[in-house]
Amino acid sequence: MTRIRVESFTISLDGYGSGPHQDLANPLGVGGGELHQWMITTRTIQHTLFGKDGGTTGTDDDFAARGFQNVGAWILGRNMFAPSRGPWTDMTWKGWWGDNPPYHVPTFILTHHAREPIEMEGGTTFHFVTGGIHEALDRAREAADGKDVRIGGGANTIQQYLREGLIDEMHYAVSPVLLGSGERLFEGVDARALGYRCVEFVASEKATHVVLRRD
Repeated sequence: MTRIRVESFTISLDGYGSGPHQDLANPLGVGGGELHQWMITTRTIQHTLFGKDGGTTGTDDDFAARGFQNVGAWILGRNMFAPSRGPWTDMTWKGWWGDNPPYHVPTFILTHHAREPIEMEGGTTFHFVTGGIHEALDRAREAADGKDVRIGGGANTIQQYLREGLIDEMHYAVSPVLLGSGERLFEGVDARALGYRCVEFVASEKATHVVLRRD
């Protein structure tokens, strides 16, 4: 049965999932890159994102690796795909990740502005959804064909799905940095009232990993 999952989403000690002022030079906002020190050196991410051998193993790598298991489709907010706002003006932009993005499955981008699908190397096709979170989820479920759907972020996108009680399980990591401002993951979300509970809580040297599951 298809589950809707969040995996490896990282927040700061003060609760922010990205820094302020996202632009081409700061894909995760100012300071946002500091959040992912726990993940970037893992064997999973070194192989998946950079095509390299080696990398660290252990708790952090275990959590990074599980995020790619049994995933048949992704959903991303627009700013996980591009730094621009408003109508599409640069049609040559095809994401932050080069010709071979790390998704390798159909990936649905939430946006208010229509755009034709973009087929990339490695099995990733970006589909642009203008009908909101439910349309994106329906299309992602169908594309996943029995596998799970991973909600990749950003924080606002995850909030929308949480408020609707649509996320079955969420793994997030708390990184030992302070951002001061940005987008808070749980802004306006009462996870307890929505039926979520903590089922796993594990600390590594670089992060604390938390898994929430909805009853």
